[in-house]
Order: sequence, then C-alpha cells, then structure tokens
Amino acid sequence: MALLLFLAFVAVPIIEITVIIKVGGLIGAWQTVGLIILTAAVGSALVRAQGFQVLARAQQSLDQGEFPAAALVDGLALLVAGVLLLTPGFVTDFMGIALLIPPLRRLIAGWVLRRMLLRGDMHIHAGFTAARKHSPDDDVIKGEFHEIPPDEISDRRDPPRR
Repeated sequence: MALLLFLAFVAVPIIEITVIIKVGGLIGAWQTVGLIILTAAVGSALVRAQGFQVLARAQQSLDQGEFPAAALVDGLALLVAGVLLLTPGFVTDFMGIALLIPPLRRLIAGWVLRRMLLRGDMHIHAGFTAARKHSPDDDVIKGEFHEIPPDEISDRRDPPRR
C-alpha cells in the first residue's frame, strides 16, 4: 500500500512532468497545453456518456431483481477514468482512456478485484432482496381509516346553519 501511495503522489507527477516537457519540446508549449485541455474535455464527455449507459444497465438489473455488480464495477472504473482524464498529463490520460474501452476496463477491473480479494484487502458479502414489482392490475391501496357513525355523516354533509 505504501508503494502505491508513493507511486501516486511522487512517481506519477515526475513522469507526467517529464513527458509534458518532451511533448512540449516536440510540438510547442501552447500546443501541448491545448492538447492536455482537449483530452480532458473529450475524456469527460466520454465518461459522461458511458456513465449514463452504466446507470441504465444498473437500473435494468434492479428492475429484473438482480444485484447490479457488473454495473457497479464499471461505474467505479469510470469514476477512476474520469479522475485520470481530468488530471493534467499524458500518462494519466492514457490510463484513463484505457479504462474507457469496455473490454479492457472489465479486464483491468477483474484483475484489481482478484488481487484485492487474494491479498485480503477486501471481503465481499452479498445480501440483496429485490422488491416485488407491482403490476398495473394491482388494486391494493394502503392507508389508514376510521369509521364514522351514520349520524355524523349527515351532519358533515349539511352546510353549517346560521
């Protein structure tokens, strides 16, 4: 875990700065900045579009009374992809784009989940009960009531007298 944090906060920024300097030397500083902004904009649009698709799949699974495990994993991978694409740099953009390719995303997510389960960093406990779907023909209305004696009913219907 310490190595992962070291890579995330020290090694990745150093690598990103090195790559940005190299690319800037090849295509120019402003073109490099423009390319970084373009990848963030296009990446966030792609994450948003795929996120809506994942949300629809999750809703469909829930409607069928199933636990949307695959959609949850896809959603988490898309969240990570969005963070990587919004982080300035080409290396993080490459990793974010890799997570936007569905087969590759599932392969990476499966590898990460297996690794976490094997190391004991994560335990999965499933307990899911789908609510019974109501059909349009259901005529049950839940509510509270109290009985009104017949003599009070006539009093309530008559307008007040003055």
